[in-house]
Amino acid sequence: MEGFRFCSPLWFALALPVLAALWHAGRPRRQPTAVFSSIAGLKDLPVTVAQRLRRLLPFVYGAGLLLLVAALARPQAGRSESRISTEGVAIQMVLDISGSMRAMDFELDGKRASRLEAVKHVFRQFVAGNKALGLSGRPDDLIGLVAFGGFADSKCPLTLDHGALQDIVAQLDVAKPIRDRRGRVVNEDLLQEENSTAIGDGLTLALDRLRGVEAKSKLAILLSDGDNNAGVVDPMEAARMAAKLGVKVHTIGVGQTGYAPVPVEDAFGETRLIRQLFRLDEDTLKGIARETGGEYFHAADTAGLARVYAAIDRMEKSKVEEFRYTEYTELYLWPAVPGVALVLLANVLGLTRFRSVP
Repeated sequence: MEGFRFCSPLWFALALPVLAALWHAGRPRRQPTAVFSSIAGLKDLPVTVAQRLRRLLPFVYGAGLLLLVAALARPQAGRSESRISTEGVAIQMVLDISGSMRAMDFELDGKRASRLEAVKHVFRQFVAGNKALGLSGRPDDLIGLVAFGGFADSKCPLTLDHGALQDIVAQLDVAKPIRDRRGRVVNEDLLQEENSTAIGDGLTLALDRLRGVEAKSKLAILLSDGDNNAGVVDPMEAARMAAKLGVKVHTIGVGQTGYAPVPVEDAFGETRLIRQLFRLDEDTLKGIARETGGEYFHAADTAGLARVYAAIDRMEKSKVEEFRYTEYTELYLWPAVPGVALVLLANVLGLTRFRSVP
């Protein structure tokens, strides 16, 4: 039982005269007298149980009337049910996993980390929620994942199974060299292509995954740290397609143009850091966002990246409506039955066993 109420509480006004009558019945009153020459012999007569009980008859009658008043006020017990209607956003994450995402100019827990590791960490918080970072989570949204380097690949379809999505995100990595026993790189040509950046192809694949999806709104979040230098679709052409499909694209530029430390593995399997020059094409990312009605954000470090996702989280809210229903059960019989019983009992006893004869 989640709620109790009296449906007609105005009936309690009748309790006032009942209480006044009880108060009057309890007051000491002068009894009718008869003249006797002497009542000394009556003083020794015992007071019987019947005489004591007879004094309670007005209170039994009054209690019955009060219970009947409570029954007239219609006591009710309520049972509430809630139905929640959600209208989520379809979000296609488009993440850059090109070679530049290996740059070690971000931090996690006070330790140096690659751009990709920082992006994966904040992305997981964006999906699951983190109050400390101002992220509420996206439990009601369909979220998919497209990763791109020199090639675009759909890693996860739009899904509400965010646990599976998180597992896939954890496995994302930049393409690495494969060496033979002599230490020679056997995938050098393919590695060079995979480490390129095909922004237009990545966005186009994301739009294809959003096509035909029924949702309150469709959104793509495109994150890149580089310059479009691969693929077959121009990024601005992909942006124009997004605008026609009604897909808003928020873009995030990670890092900045300049030198950054990058881990490099030599022929002996040893890893060392070298400084390498990277270029962030902010103009293209700004143009994509502007063409689709989205926003461009820049994140130079992990904290900045968290602030970017928090801003997007506030901008793109899911619609959640709660409908509450309460079903009431009538309880008037509980006071009515004992109330009638007490009134009848008081009347019957007053006319029989406890009848007073003048």
